[in-house]
Amino acid sequence: MLKQVMIARSRVVVPRFSQFLRVQTIRSITQNGQTYPDEISLDGKTYKTDEWTNVPSYILDLTQRRLHQNPDHPIGILRDLVEQNMKGMGYTFYNDFKPGVTTYQNFDVLGFPQDHVGRSRSDTYYINKDNLLRTHTSAHEHECFRECKTPGYIISADVYRKDEIDRTHYPAFHQMEGARLWSKNSGNLEEIIAKDIEDIPKTNIIVEDPFRENCFSAENPKQDYMTDKEVQLVSTHLKKTVEYLVNQVFEAARKSAKLAGSTEPYLNEPLKIRWVEAYFPWTAPSWEIEVWWKGEWLECCGSGLVRQQVLLNAGLGEDKLGWAFGIGLDRIAMLLFGIPDIRLFWSLDERFSKQFTNGHISTFVPYSKYPGIKRDISFWLPKGVSLHDNEVMEVVRSHAGDLTESVVNIDEFIHPKTGKKSQTYRLNYQSMDRNLTNVHINELHSRVEEDLKKFFDVEIR
Repeated sequence: MLKQVMIARSRVVVPRFSQFLRVQTIRSITQNGQTYPDEISLDGKTYKTDEWTNVPSYILDLTQRRLHQNPDHPIGILRDLVEQNMKGMGYTFYNDFKPGVTTYQNFDVLGFPQDHVGRSRSDTYYINKDNLLRTHTSAHEHECFRECKTPGYIISADVYRKDEIDRTHYPAFHQMEGARLWSKNSGNLEEIIAKDIEDIPKTNIIVEDPFRENCFSAENPKQDYMTDKEVQLVSTHLKKTVEYLVNQVFEAARKSAKLAGSTEPYLNEPLKIRWVEAYFPWTAPSWEIEVWWKGEWLECCGSGLVRQQVLLNAGLGEDKLGWAFGIGLDRIAMLLFGIPDIRLFWSLDERFSKQFTNGHISTFVPYSKYPGIKRDISFWLPKGVSLHDNEVMEVVRSHAGDLTESVVNIDEFIHPKTGKKSQTYRLNYQSMDRNLTNVHINELHSRVEEDLKKFFDVEIR
């Protein structure tokens, strides 16, 4: 539900239109280097495109992959590991939600302000003004709150956001969200929550939490409709649940590494976590959990007590209270499986897929390292015009797809006489499964330059 991370695929041929984009009429829309048909079909639904449409065909292709449902893929293995350890604890598991959602589901019902950066076309893939590819699993939160028959739920899904290009970021990634509710109408609510806390399996994890007893403050306030004791009990249940989940995942990784013959010192260290205060739009108070792993603190999970307005927006009564957490699966899977580049998650190469089996956390064995080819793009923007890095990334992706390892803005300055702004980006092209030729890359790079000139009116330097 909360703060998350981004993700990957292998080499692809990037089509102008794909089998999931269906042209219904001759009319089309062209914006920012992409051409869109009059209608888009996704998961059995047809959407009229409009001036908000900005989702390219290669992103729509990814929506059909559903890596979190593949039991032998690192993302699916990690999801299954969590679910197996949470069975019998009062949670319903949701893994089948489709990625196309409404702006109401993704933003409005969660209380996102109209000027929130997440709503911008430079951050979000819009099918049209009223429909988009979900940017977080919380797009299904109100549905789960209303329909879930158990005290809690766990959602796993692929999500989509425009983002930078490097080894740890990708426009398609995966999240897991959990939540649990209680009713203030229960005559013995405090006793019920206290018993639920006792039912959470114990761990030997070392916990650093200066907020366990004094769990809210002026900087991280509680909600007025909850008593101090209710806040303390619900937050304790949340934290112990997340600690248990984290412990099970990382202990499984430790066990697998030892079985594989690893003797790294960290495998014999006790698992340590710490809680830090945080801010999220739909929880208060809020925290993040960090895990000490391989000699560094890993930011692992955002969490907090659900804001009452979110519950009311979902059609629940004023009596409901509870917590929610959100985890980015891809970053954790990269660490647990030793995967160095996020694009590998989307690889169709059997040298990748055959290394992983359901129920096992095995360390990825690199099968190739092909040299990269670097190219720079420098250009002047029209005076008074700005260009978001994400828009440059999308132009590069539209031509090079996963042949692009990274795109970095390495220089910006404003000419003292003309007032024009200069930007320089360094592109590193590198395939995961073959050598690239200068001729091929020069052709792709020229296309990128031409689209930047055509759609953003830049002057190549």
